[in-house]
Amino acid sequence: MTGTVHNLPAGKLSAMPPASPTSQIELPILARIHGEPLRRIPNDLYIPPDALEILLDAFEGPLDLLLYLIRRQNFDILDIPMAQVTKQYLAYVDEIRTRNLELAAEYLLMAAVLIDIKSRMLLPVKKADSDEEVEDPRAELARRLLQYEMIKVGAARIDELPLAGRDFVPALVTIDHTAVVRLPDVSPADLKSAWADVLRRARLVQHHQIRREELSVREHMTVILRALQARRFAEFQDLFEPGKGVPVAVVTFVAMLELAREALVQITQAEPFAPIYVRLSYLPS
Repeated sequence: MTGTVHNLPAGKLSAMPPASPTSQIELPILARIHGEPLRRIPNDLYIPPDALEILLDAFEGPLDLLLYLIRRQNFDILDIPMAQVTKQYLAYVDEIRTRNLELAAEYLLMAAVLIDIKSRMLLPVKKADSDEEVEDPRAELARRLLQYEMIKVGAARIDELPLAGRDFVPALVTIDHTAVVRLPDVSPADLKSAWADVLRRARLVQHHQIRREELSVREHMTVILRALQARRFAEFQDLFEPGKGVPVAVVTFVAMLELAREALVQITQAEPFAPIYVRLSYLPS
């Protein structure tokens, strides 16, 4: 939006009453006329009707106006009705010529282009010797309008992006690198507490390793046979060694069952709940 305020007639200022010489209060400046401050509003102030004029520049150029006329009436930009659009365009140019001649100059150039295109469309079409289709006189104008519309839409999208100083204010942080770094004092109690925390975390991540103990059933079968060769009978629990742990006891029991399955030993019991005895199935020579 642009506004133009015309200068007030100089003759009307002479009727303004002079300021009192005894006045000690300086009035604020309301306006300046030819560089002179105006502190009082004259009683016979006259403002002509055309003293204030506001011009609204709704269009950014001839292409913007032409695109507006086409889009407002839903015309096909590739098939522009030149007679109707040119008539509306010239009506707008005549309107702005009466108000702003400098602004109308660039619009007059586009008006000449529209009239030229309209004139060429009225002439009969001459076919080219190469049987190629003659280019439509409106093609170049359509290309310019489409290109302008793409740029206008892109500019509108860019304007919608957040802008520093308008939509947000960048944060400014100042770091004083000359400041002296003061390290905290550490007491022996702090070291003791830190060491205890390290030990506690070490216990939490301690790994338990399980190693597989290799025990041979055949080896324990040989041990049982050697034990029975020295005596005729052996009580069942005497053949086990509790001090070597459960795995050894289990393997010894499996070895004894294997010997009984192969008929190398006999497991006998005189009566229920009586002691169980193990002996060789054959007598050693």
